[in-house]
Amino acid sequence: MSVTLKDRRIVIAGGSGFLGISLAEHLTDRGASVVILSRSAPKISGQWKHALWDGRTLGEWRHELDGADGLVNLAGRTVNCIKTPDHCDEILRSRVEATQILGKAMRTNGSPPPVWVQMSTAHIYGDPPTLLCSEESSTGYGLAPFVGKAWEQAFAESVLPDQRQVVLRTSFVVGRDLGAGAGALDTLRPLARVGFGGRVGSGTQGMSWIHEQDMNRIFERALTNTEMRGIYIATAPNPVSQAEFMRELRRAVGMPIGLPAFSWMVRVGARYILRTDPELALYGRYVRSTRLAEEEFEFHIPTIRDAMTDLFRKQNGR
Repeated sequence: MSVTLKDRRIVIAGGSGFLGISLAEHLTDRGASVVILSRSAPKISGQWKHALWDGRTLGEWRHELDGADGLVNLAGRTVNCIKTPDHCDEILRSRVEATQILGKAMRTNGSPPPVWVQMSTAHIYGDPPTLLCSEESSTGYGLAPFVGKAWEQAFAESVLPDQRQVVLRTSFVVGRDLGAGAGALDTLRPLARVGFGGRVGSGTQGMSWIHEQDMNRIFERALTNTEMRGIYIATAPNPVSQAEFMRELRRAVGMPIGLPAFSWMVRVGARYILRTDPELALYGRYVRSTRLAEEEFEFHIPTIRDAMTDLFRKQNGR
């Protein structure tokens, strides 16, 4: 059974970044009233309300949840950084503490939202070199799987017993520049345009991705389809290797050359030039959702070529 979004009030926690703004636009276009909770106001304006929160303590923002029709929690510090001990601690705490405080806030209200859609990460499966992972696959080992499992555990402990619960283990979201950045594609696009968009390391590492349009449609489905419950992988059905991903990005930007980058070059350049974690480029995973396939969710943009063509057509005004 599904409901419509028209005149529904949806709260997006941690919604001032690329993914949150994209979702807010999608929901308001469908008639919903949206409230964004974030530490600072979004960089661009839109038909949504903004309420300040710090993701750690109760405040006046908790009243936005009272009578809301749905909650989407995207809150968490970016992983696009050098993994110092302080950054690792903040990556974990920002996710766990934000989830916990949302649970506490809803327990102070008389009418909490009936559905909570919780962001998680496909990184929870680790970095198996060739294995295709699904919802039933074992989780991995390392910082990202540890954070993912702690995030989901905090959600399980914070959600209300009678709330419908949906967890989305999300892959790499590719999308437009909405004034809030477009995720990692913001870094890869200029590199490809100047000829540095070639194979990274072996080039065989998995790039599981999803177009923002389909990501928003999965969020919408999670909010409106009362039969959708539990853990889902949010990713396009056709993961590709890193080499193929970059080949399609080069094609989209019109650059025929893509110089390869050896692993040692990535480790130096990522840390000292781009100021980010080289493992984000050197490792990856192939994931696919069996649950979305079984429930016959239809992706509008199922291939990476379709995704790149769509994104760069829009950016070039065509």
